[in-house]
Amino acid sequence: MHAIDVGEADFEQQVIERSHEVPVIVDFWAPWCGPCQMLKPILEKLAEEYGGRFLLAKVNSDENPRLASRFGVRGIPSVKAVVEGRIVDEFSGALPESEVRVFIERLLPSAAEKLRRQAGEQRGDGDAERARELLEEALAMEPENDRIRLDLARVYLDLDRPEAAREQIEALSPAARVDEEAKELESRLQLAEQSRDLPEEAELRRRIISDPNDLEARLQLANRYAVEHRYAEAMEQLLEIIRRDRGFKEDIGRKQMLALFNVVDNPDLVREYRRRLANVLH
Repeated sequence: MHAIDVGEADFEQQVIERSHEVPVIVDFWAPWCGPCQMLKPILEKLAEEYGGRFLLAKVNSDENPRLASRFGVRGIPSVKAVVEGRIVDEFSGALPESEVRVFIERLLPSAAEKLRRQAGEQRGDGDAERARELLEEALAMEPENDRIRLDLARVYLDLDRPEAAREQIEALSPAARVDEEAKELESRLQLAEQSRDLPEEAELRRRIISDPNDLEARLQLANRYAVEHRYAEAMEQLLEIIRRDRGFKEDIGRKQMLALFNVVDNPDLVREYRRRLANVLH
């Protein structure tokens, strides 16, 4: 089915989750609303015509007032387009079919976006090299697309190509550079660059046992642990650097901790080490 009735109970699944697969057009309507009765058949007709390229989710605003309030519906019909969990476009009132069709066309993925999504699937399957090929092809089609550059930078890091990742990050628009995902990638990139040609773990541990104040060895060990995703162990070494010499390499211990907080995908671990960092600093 390409058009479904949705309420509070299944909105999260049918709209938010599904919007990561296809665009979802949400039609807030009510039985007593004349313009709604004009728009509704147009949307349903186009949903069938496009054959699953988007999903039409119809929400009776009288029966679901909290949903209407949550999405800022002031009058009906009110149509919201949801893509990847976010409202990306909307209109109010009963538009003619030609204008509704234009609205829908704006939502449908371009050829480059389709390649980007295929690349995501390939990366998820562990084929980073194929993901790189698809993303480079997509970027050639849309060189101003920050979303593609971010994904490509991530794949370059997967492939241990930090220089190529750095090129993509530096080519982002100013707005994208301050995005949380860009900051996380920048932190990952810094870790990758600092981990080049590190001594083996056993050698670094021997140096620390021999001289607990060998802060360079602790820093290198922290970088090695971070690259291996052994984040708790990395942060333990950084905390010890801060305890022993806050000014070492211009406060590198604290700076590295903050960079790791942007990388670690474990909120509980981040909260714990933020608290411990605050205790050490104060």
